[in-house]
Amino acid sequence: MPTQVLLVEDDPRMREVLAVSLRDCGFDVRTAATGEQALDQIAAHRPDVLLLDLMLPGVDGLEVCRRVRADGDLPIIAVTARSDDEDVVAGLEAGADDYVTKPVVASVLEARIRAVLRRAVPDGHTRVGDLELLRERAVVLRQGQELALTKTEFRLLCELAERPGTVKTREELLRSVWGYDYFGDTRLLDVHVRRLRKKVEQDPGAPTLIVTVRGIGYRLAT
Repeated sequence: MPTQVLLVEDDPRMREVLAVSLRDCGFDVRTAATGEQALDQIAAHRPDVLLLDLMLPGVDGLEVCRRVRADGDLPIIAVTARSDDEDVVAGLEAGADDYVTKPVVASVLEARIRAVLRRAVPDGHTRVGDLELLRERAVVLRQGQELALTKTEFRLLCELAERPGTVKTREELLRSVWGYDYFGDTRLLDVHVRRLRKKVEQDPGAPTLIVTVRGIGYRLAT
Protein backbone atom coordinates (compact mmCIF):
# COMPACT_ATOMS: atom_id res chain seq x y z
CA MET A 1 0.00 0.00 0.00
CA PRO A 2 1.49 3.41 -0.94
CA THR A 3 2.60 5.75 1.83
CA GLN A 4 -0.17 8.27 2.49
CA VAL A 5 1.05 11.86 2.62
CA LEU A 6 -1.00 14.89 3.60
CA LEU A 7 0.47 18.01 1.96
CA VAL A 8 -0.65 21.27 3.58
CA GLU A 9 0.26 24.31 1.46
CA ASP A 10 -1.78 27.48 0.85
CA ASP A 11 -0.09 28.43 -2.45
CA PRO A 12 -2.15 26.60 -5.09
CA ARG A 13 0.64 26.44 -7.68
CA MET A 14 3.22 25.08 -5.24
CA ARG A 15 0.65 22.67 -3.79
CA GLU A 16 -0.08 21.22 -7.21
CA VAL A 17 3.59 21.00 -8.26
CA LEU A 18 4.60 19.23 -5.05
CA ALA A 19 1.59 16.91 -5.14
CA VAL A 20 2.38 15.81 -8.70
CA SER A 21 6.08 15.33 -7.86
CA LEU A 22 5.29 13.25 -4.78
CA ARG A 23 2.80 11.12 -6.68
CA ASP A 24 5.49 10.51 -9.29
CA CYS A 25 7.64 9.20 -6.39
CA GLY A 26 4.94 6.65 -5.56
CA PHE A 27 3.21 8.40 -2.66
CA ASP A 28 -0.56 8.61 -2.19
CA VAL A 29 -1.02 12.37 -1.73
CA ARG A 30 -3.93 14.30 -0.25
CA THR A 31 -3.79 18.09 -0.04
CA ALA A 32 -5.13 20.86 2.15
CA ALA A 33 -4.90 24.63 1.77
CA THR A 34 -5.57 25.73 5.36
CA GLY A 35 -4.88 24.58 8.89
CA GLU A 36 -8.57 23.89 9.43
CA GLN A 37 -8.72 21.66 6.36
CA ALA A 38 -5.59 19.84 7.51
CA LEU A 39 -7.03 19.05 10.93
CA ASP A 40 -10.30 17.85 9.39
CA GLN A 41 -8.45 15.58 6.96
CA ILE A 42 -6.23 14.12 9.67
CA ALA A 43 -9.29 13.31 11.75
CA ALA A 44 -11.03 11.66 8.78
CA HIS A 45 -8.07 9.97 7.03
CA ARG A 46 -4.98 9.80 9.23
CA PRO A 47 -1.95 9.93 6.90
CA ASP A 48 1.42 8.25 7.35
CA VAL A 49 3.29 11.57 7.08
CA LEU A 50 2.27 15.22 7.38
CA LEU A 51 4.05 17.84 5.21
CA LEU A 52 3.10 21.10 6.85
CA ASP A 53 3.71 24.64 5.63
CA LEU A 54 4.19 26.78 8.74
CA MET A 55 2.76 29.96 7.16
CA LEU A 56 -0.94 29.24 6.72
CA PRO A 57 -4.04 31.45 6.82
CA GLY A 58 -6.36 30.99 9.78
CA VAL A 59 -5.01 28.27 12.05
CA ASP A 60 -1.30 28.52 11.27
CA GLY A 61 1.12 25.66 10.83
CA LEU A 62 2.60 25.95 14.31
CA GLU A 63 -0.81 25.53 15.91
CA VAL A 64 -1.63 22.60 13.61
CA CYS A 65 1.67 21.04 14.60
CA ARG A 66 0.96 21.45 18.31
CA ARG A 67 -2.53 19.96 18.03
CA VAL A 68 -1.37 17.00 15.96
CA ARG A 69 1.54 16.33 18.29
CA ALA A 70 -0.70 16.49 21.36
CA ASP A 71 -2.80 13.76 19.79
CA GLY A 72 -0.02 11.29 18.92
CA ASP A 73 3.24 10.58 17.13
CA LEU A 74 2.29 11.22 13.50
CA PRO A 75 5.55 12.08 11.66
CA ILE A 76 5.61 15.78 10.76
CA ILE A 77 7.95 17.50 8.31
CA ALA A 78 7.68 21.27 8.57
CA VAL A 79 8.05 23.39 5.43
CA THR A 80 9.39 26.87 6.14
CA ALA A 81 10.08 29.84 3.87
CA ARG A 82 13.11 30.85 5.94
CA SER A 83 16.01 28.88 7.33
CA ASP A 84 16.83 31.28 10.17
CA ASP A 85 16.85 30.02 13.75
CA GLU A 86 13.56 31.59 14.79
CA ASP A 87 11.37 29.89 12.17
CA VAL A 88 13.13 26.51 12.23
CA VAL A 89 13.29 26.25 16.01
CA ALA A 90 9.65 27.33 16.36
CA GLY A 91 8.55 24.50 14.07
CA LEU A 92 10.68 21.93 15.86
CA GLU A 93 9.57 23.13 19.30
CA ALA A 94 5.96 22.82 18.15
CA GLY A 95 6.58 19.13 17.49
CA ALA A 96 7.95 18.69 13.95
CA ASP A 97 10.30 15.75 13.43
CA ASP A 98 12.18 17.39 10.57
CA TYR A 99 12.08 20.45 8.32
CA VAL A 100 12.76 21.58 4.77
CA THR A 101 13.10 25.12 3.46
CA LYS A 102 11.57 26.68 0.37
CA PRO A 103 12.11 26.42 -2.52
CA VAL A 104 11.45 22.72 -1.95
CA VAL A 105 13.30 20.20 -4.12
CA ALA A 106 11.14 17.13 -4.73
CA SER A 107 14.03 14.67 -4.49
CA VAL A 108 15.08 16.10 -1.13
CA LEU A 109 11.52 15.95 0.13
CA GLU A 110 11.19 12.34 -0.99
CA ALA A 111 14.39 11.45 0.89
CA ARG A 112 13.16 13.18 4.05
CA ILE A 113 9.81 11.35 3.90
CA ARG A 114 11.45 7.97 3.47
CA ALA A 115 13.93 8.76 6.25
CA VAL A 116 11.24 9.73 8.77
CA LEU A 117 9.39 6.50 8.00
CA ARG A 118 12.52 4.38 8.56
CA ARG A 119 12.83 5.30 12.20
CA ALA A 120 12.59 1.69 13.34
CA VAL A 121 14.80 0.44 16.18
CA PRO A 122 16.25 -3.00 16.96
CA ASP A 123 14.25 -5.29 19.22
CA GLY A 124 15.24 -5.58 22.84
CA HIS A 125 14.66 -4.35 26.36
CA THR A 126 16.89 -1.76 28.00
CA ARG A 127 16.93 -0.14 31.43
CA VAL A 128 18.28 3.40 31.77
CA GLY A 129 18.02 4.86 35.25
CA ASP A 130 14.35 4.57 36.18
CA LEU A 131 13.31 4.14 32.54
CA GLU A 132 12.51 0.94 30.64
CA LEU A 133 12.90 0.99 26.85
CA LEU A 134 10.73 -1.63 25.16
CA ARG A 135 12.24 -1.41 21.70
CA GLU A 136 9.96 -3.82 19.86
CA ARG A 137 6.95 -1.72 20.94
CA ALA A 138 8.71 1.68 20.73
CA VAL A 139 7.58 2.35 24.30
CA VAL A 140 9.31 3.95 27.29
CA LEU A 141 8.02 3.24 30.78
CA ARG A 142 8.70 4.96 34.09
CA GLN A 143 7.45 2.95 37.05
CA GLY A 144 5.06 1.15 34.72
CA GLN A 145 3.64 4.35 33.22
CA GLU A 146 4.15 4.96 29.50
CA LEU A 147 5.79 8.22 28.45
CA ALA A 148 4.43 9.96 25.35
CA LEU A 149 7.44 9.99 23.03
CA THR A 150 7.35 10.47 19.28
CA LYS A 151 9.07 7.90 17.07
CA THR A 152 11.96 10.32 16.52
CA GLU A 153 12.38 11.02 20.24
CA PHE A 154 12.32 7.28 20.95
CA ARG A 155 14.92 6.62 18.27
CA LEU A 156 17.14 9.36 19.71
CA LEU A 157 16.87 7.89 23.22
CA CYS A 158 17.70 4.41 21.88
CA GLU A 159 20.78 5.73 20.09
CA LEU A 160 22.03 7.35 23.29
CA ALA A 161 21.21 4.17 25.25
CA GLU A 162 23.36 2.00 22.97
CA ARG A 163 26.47 3.06 24.88
CA PRO A 164 25.56 4.70 28.21
CA GLY A 165 28.37 6.84 29.54
CA THR A 166 29.92 7.25 26.09
CA VAL A 167 29.72 10.58 24.28
CA LYS A 168 27.92 10.56 20.94
CA THR A 169 28.79 13.49 18.69
CA ARG A 170 26.10 15.67 17.20
CA GLU A 171 27.08 14.54 13.71
CA GLU A 172 26.87 10.88 14.70
CA LEU A 173 23.40 11.34 16.18
CA LEU A 174 22.17 13.28 13.14
CA ARG A 175 23.32 10.50 10.82
CA SER A 176 21.96 7.64 12.92
CA VAL A 177 18.57 9.19 13.78
CA TRP A 178 17.74 11.35 10.77
CA GLY A 179 19.77 9.47 8.18
CA TYR A 180 21.53 12.33 6.42
CA ASP A 181 24.13 15.03 6.99
CA TYR A 182 23.07 18.52 8.03
CA PHE A 183 26.50 20.04 7.32
CA GLY A 184 26.85 21.57 10.77
CA ASP A 185 23.18 22.51 11.28
CA THR A 186 22.57 21.03 14.74
CA ARG A 187 19.35 22.90 15.57
CA LEU A 188 17.33 19.82 14.67
CA LEU A 189 19.17 17.66 17.20
CA ASP A 190 19.39 20.23 19.98
CA VAL A 191 15.66 20.99 19.89
CA HIS A 192 14.82 17.28 19.97
CA VAL A 193 17.11 16.80 22.95
CA ARG A 194 15.27 19.61 24.75
CA ARG A 195 11.92 18.02 23.91
CA LEU A 196 13.14 14.61 25.06
CA ARG A 197 14.49 15.99 28.33
CA LYS A 198 11.08 17.48 29.14
CA LYS A 199 9.66 13.97 29.02
CA VAL A 200 12.36 11.81 30.62
CA GLU A 201 14.19 14.06 33.09
CA GLN A 202 12.94 14.63 36.63
CA ASP A 203 14.11 18.25 36.28
CA PRO A 204 14.59 19.22 32.59
CA GLY A 205 16.28 22.46 33.66
CA ALA A 206 19.02 20.50 35.44
CA PRO A 207 19.30 17.29 33.41
CA THR A 208 21.06 14.31 34.95
CA LEU A 209 20.14 11.62 32.41
CA ILE A 210 20.92 13.22 29.03
CA VAL A 211 24.12 15.16 29.66
CA THR A 212 25.54 17.80 27.31
CA VAL A 213 29.24 17.47 26.55
CA ARG A 214 30.04 21.00 25.45
CA GLY A 215 31.40 21.33 21.93
CA ILE A 216 31.02 17.60 21.20
CA GLY A 217 27.55 16.15 21.74
CA TYR A 218 25.59 14.23 24.34
CA ARG A 219 25.95 11.19 26.56
CA LEU A 220 23.48 9.14 28.55
CA ALA A 221 24.38 8.90 32.23
CA THR A 222 25.08 5.39 33.53
